[in-house]
Amino acid sequence: MKYVFVLLSFLLTTGFVKAQFTPLVQAAQPQKSKIHQFEDDGLAHFSYAILVGKQVVLVDPGRNPQPYYDFAEKHGASIIGVVETHPHADFVSSHLQIHHEKGATVYISKLAEANYPHQTFDEGDIIDLGNGVIMRAMFTPGHSPDGISVVLSEDGKDVAVFTGDTLFIGDVGRPDLRESAGAIMMQRKELARMMYYSTREKLMKLAEDVVVYPAHGAGSLCGKAISDAKSSTIGQEKLTNYALQEMNEEAFVELLLQDQPFIPQYFPYNVDLNKTGAPTYLDSKELVPVLADLADLEEGITIIDGRSQDIFKNSHLPNAINIMKGAKFETWLGSLVSPQERYYLIAESEASLDELISKAAKIGYELLIAGAGIYIEKDGMTMSFFDQETFDSNPDLFTIIDIRNEGEVAQQKVFANSINIPLPELMQRVSEIPTDKPVVVHCGTGYRSAAGSSIIQHALKDTKVIDMGAYIKEYNQK
Repeated sequence: MKYVFVLLSFLLTTGFVKAQFTPLVQAAQPQKSKIHQFEDDGLAHFSYAILVGKQVVLVDPGRNPQPYYDFAEKHGASIIGVVETHPHADFVSSHLQIHHEKGATVYISKLAEANYPHQTFDEGDIIDLGNGVIMRAMFTPGHSPDGISVVLSEDGKDVAVFTGDTLFIGDVGRPDLRESAGAIMMQRKELARMMYYSTREKLMKLAEDVVVYPAHGAGSLCGKAISDAKSSTIGQEKLTNYALQEMNEEAFVELLLQDQPFIPQYFPYNVDLNKTGAPTYLDSKELVPVLADLADLEEGITIIDGRSQDIFKNSHLPNAINIMKGAKFETWLGSLVSPQERYYLIAESEASLDELISKAAKIGYELLIAGAGIYIEKDGMTMSFFDQETFDSNPDLFTIIDIRNEGEVAQQKVFANSINIPLPELMQRVSEIPTDKPVVVHCGTGYRSAAGSSIIQHALKDTKVIDMGAYIKEYNQK
C-alpha cells in the first residue's frame, strides 16, 4: 500500500494525473453565486468569499481581514457571516474581529466549544443567502473532531463544497494534531477512523461535478501529499486522491498515519487562540514594542533575525537565530520558538520589520515579541562563508549536518557521510554533533540551513560552522 501512496504522490506532484483526468469530470458552474479564493503563499492557506447579491459569507479567513473588506467593498456588498470549518492549528483567523467590525455572524460547530459570540453550525444546518442559494453544514471529523465541511447549493443542486482541512486536493487532513489541543483531545487512530467515514459516507457521496475548495494547498503541514492544484471536483478526487481509493478501514488508518510531517510548536497555541478569538490585527501589531537601541537586550530571550543570510553572516547580534524573511518565515518561527517564550525580532529596515511583524501575526506570535528593532551595525558577530572549492577538494575534512526532514533524506541522501538532524529537533540534539572538524550545514534549497547553522554556531562556540546555503542545489543535481 505504501508504494501505491508514493506512486500517486509522484503523479500528483508532476501533474500527470491531473492532465489525464481533468477533462473527465466537468465541474458544476455556479450561476447565482460568485466564489473568490484568497491565497496566502506563506502558510499555503486558502480562504473564500461567497458573494450572493449584496451579501458575502467568508470561509476560514486569515488574520488580516482587510482583503475581505476590500472584496466586499468592490462589490458593494456586506459581510454577513464567517464560517469556521474548525479551530485552525496553523494560522490565526480574524473571525472575531470581523464579527465586531462588520456585525457578521460567526458559524462554527458546537463541538468546538468556541468562547466568542457565534451561531452553532452543525450537520444539516443551513445559511440561507436568498435567491435559492444556501450553505449547508456537513459534519466531517477526522483532521479535527469538530470539523465541518460546507456545501453550497443553488436551486437544490450542490455546486461546491468547502472542505476545510478534511479533504485536500490529492490528500486528506492529518489526524495527529488534536492530541494535546482544543476542547476535544483525541488520539490519532480514532481521528483517522473518523476520517475514513467522513470521506466515504459524506464527501464521496456528493455529486461528482461538485467543486472541492480546501483550506490548504501544497506546502501546508496539515497534510503530507497535497497537490499544487487549487481546486478539484469530487469525481476527480475519487479517481486520483490516494486516500479515497478503495480500501478497508484498517488499511486506510495505517496508510494515513504513515510519513506525516513534524508538528510545529505553535499548532496547539493557535487552536486555543482561535477558540477564544484573536485581538484586532492592526491594534495588536501596534502594541509590539519597537526598540530604538538593541545594545541592552535581556539575556535569555531568543533573538530572531529575519535578514538575508549574507547580511547576517557579515554582522549579527550574539546568539541570534537567522530565520530569513521569506515564504516560510511563519512556519519556522512557530517551529523554533515556543509559544511559552518571548523573543526579539530583528530586521534591516522599518519596512522589513513591519513585514516580519505581519508574518508573525498570522500565527499570533506578535503577542510574544519582547521587542522589535533594526540592526545595521557592521561590527557584530560573523560567520564563515562556504568555500565550494575547499569543500570539494576533500569533503571528509568536514562534519556534514543535513537538517532536512527524515522523509526528504530517505528520498535522497546528498552526502554519504552526513549526519541527519532535522531542523525542528536541532536545538535539543545539537550536542550530538562532533566538534573535531569544521561543521557544514545543508538543507534542500538553502533556506533552512541559515537557521540551522546559526543555531549550531551559538551552541558550539569553539567550532567553525559553515552554512552551505544555496550551493546545495548544485549537489542535489549530481
